[in-house]
Amino acid sequence: MTTTITFPLSPAARKERATQEPAWVRWSLIGLALMFLTLFLFIPLISVFYEALKKGSDVYLAAITHPDALSAIKLTLTVAAIAVPLNLVFGVAAAWAIAKFEFRGKNLLITLIDLPFSVSPVVSGLIYVLVFGLQGWLGPWLAEHDLKIIFAVPGIVLATVFVTVPFIARELIPLMQAQGTEEEEAAVVLGASGWQTFYHVTLPNIKWGLLYGAILCNARAMGEFGAVSVVSGHIRGSTNTLPLHVEILYNEYNFAAAFAVASLLALLALVTLALKTLIEARNKQHQKQRGHE
Repeated sequence: MTTTITFPLSPAARKERATQEPAWVRWSLIGLALMFLTLFLFIPLISVFYEALKKGSDVYLAAITHPDALSAIKLTLTVAAIAVPLNLVFGVAAAWAIAKFEFRGKNLLITLIDLPFSVSPVVSGLIYVLVFGLQGWLGPWLAEHDLKIIFAVPGIVLATVFVTVPFIARELIPLMQAQGTEEEEAAVVLGASGWQTFYHVTLPNIKWGLLYGAILCNARAMGEFGAVSVVSGHIRGSTNTLPLHVEILYNEYNFAAAFAVASLLALLALVTLALKTLIEARNKQHQKQRGHE
């Protein structure tokens, strides 16, 4: 009779066995994920471009070069160009204050930053109408001074800024908290001013997270529908952004033009995804370099 001698597994082997699933489980999960992505992402995305180009390139070009479409594109870019820098300044300031300092009301500030995530965009738009509308709290005063916010560009900018507030701040807060305050304190001890400390120490450490948050903020600003729909008034060639223009074309059964304009938003999403992937890769590379140092 032979005796089989078994040796205990090494800690590394036990860890590998505990963290690895059988092959059939891994392939089943991969297949399920691919099926989900195909049904809810790839097919709808391909359908947008198919419907946009189904009637030919002439119809497609005519739709995206129509004066109303060009006006919507211009307004969308203008609103994003205003909202993103404003959120950039606020996000950096809020993240720096929350991550680097202790003060009364800190938890309240964090809650307020997260508020747009928990409030429906339509509700936020209605709040602006209540405040700045003709029958709102400030409406009579604004009308008396010939100032128009609701159903005009300022209202669209305000609504867009509100719904995009969390993106940059929420991206920077955990990053700056993980970095701590040692480098900034060392810079101050060596005689650096507050601006020098921020520009030469803080900003280089957060640049990839800052760019990542700005890209997500820009994508949301250009694609926002709910809040903008309430405050815009849907005035053709004046207060319609790209998402609102798509809705109008679709409601008029102008499907080819609607999908053509929608393809611009789809292209924006693809560019955002590519930039997001690139920045994540560069950020991981940057973290590895800091780890080796």
